[in-house]
Amino acid sequence: METVNRVYIDSVVAAGGVPIILPVLDPSMVGAVLDSIDGLILSGGGDISPSCYGQEPVPELDVVDPARDAFELALVHEALDRHLPVLGVCRGHQLLNVALGGSLIQHVDSLTEVLHQEKERPTQVIHQVHITAGSLLAAVVGAEDLGVNTLHHQAVQESGAGLQIVAWSSDGLIEAVEGLGDLRVLGVQWHPELLKERPGHLELFRWLVTEAARPARATFELTVSPPTPPMPRSSRRAVA
Repeated sequence: METVNRVYIDSVVAAGGVPIILPVLDPSMVGAVLDSIDGLILSGGGDISPSCYGQEPVPELDVVDPARDAFELALVHEALDRHLPVLGVCRGHQLLNVALGGSLIQHVDSLTEVLHQEKERPTQVIHQVHITAGSLLAAVVGAEDLGVNTLHHQAVQESGAGLQIVAWSSDGLIEAVEGLGDLRVLGVQWHPELLKERPGHLELFRWLVTEAARPARATFELTVSPPTPPMPRSSRRAVA
């Protein structure tokens, strides 16, 4: 059963947009799907198959959905070809990174003493993230330090082509990426839709709605390198 949490819909409406929910379809249909929208949100959800970024699964990997992976990866590629704005949230942030050739840490508990999967407190601030001064993300949320929730057990390992890392947690895990040049993308590891009443979080959805109202300036061309071969588990670490 495919579902979208109502808080995503409410966040888009509060930001001034009109939400359209996309079901998982065959990747061949992404062109027709994107004909009907002006911006794309990649929502949270389950783990992405490690085969999408050239790794073998670790024992802690949760259930994966190859059909969703294939459809959303195709969505990202076509959306970037059309120069549409994209906002990635949690899994969506990771999916965006994988689509551009990046890799993931499959289970962060093996790398840090900090608990990053506080499922019992989804609407509470659990830790701070530090955001790069002068970045798009800092301008959007209006801060260089932001309190966030944390519901993930995976994280970005190596950033994909055309992305720059712009936020970290105190233990060095990557918390956000944004596009370089004319690439109109933001990806955040936390769930801003659950914190939209707190300063800075609804602004992410407002950024997407504002960008969606602007015409695409040009086709964005990007060559994505093959996935980085997996590192031995003993040598994997968060990139600070």
